[in-house]
Amino acid sequence: MTMAAYYLDTSALVKRYARERGTAWITALTTPDQAHDLYTVRLTGPEMISALFRKIRTGELSRATALRLAQDFKDDWKWQYQVLEINARLSDRAMELAEKYSLRGYDAVHLATALLLHETRRANHLTDMIFLAADDDLLQAAKAEGLSTDNPNHYA
Repeated sequence: MTMAAYYLDTSALVKRYARERGTAWITALTTPDQAHDLYTVRLTGPEMISALFRKIRTGELSRATALRLAQDFKDDWKWQYQVLEINARLSDRAMELAEKYSLRGYDAVHLATALLLHETRRANHLTDMIFLAADDDLLQAAKAEGLSTDNPNHYA
């Protein structure tokens, strides 16, 4: 398999840690022996922990399981993901995207990050990356902006 580059928003990445539709696909894609470049933005960290611990309230996870999954994520966060930082340029782009597509704030940040990464990769003659999200509105905006996309919810 050829090494590829992926940008994962939180809705896609959470599937690696909590069993949901698309978990097997995301798990296979993100396993370290695949050696894919996995990108996300700094705010994914707090979003991920929030998503895991909200699952306690809904009864999807026990507190002990959420704690274990959160630790697994934090361990992977340190070494497996290329975490991109939020700066003024990214924030400005996110505001434009939120206005243009009526996106939620964090979704606009994910899309702005992916677009800036896409532009940087193109400028450096690197292969295009694929934007992964489990949010149809966000994926529609990403496609409209010219990104290749995929939705882990399309895989069992």
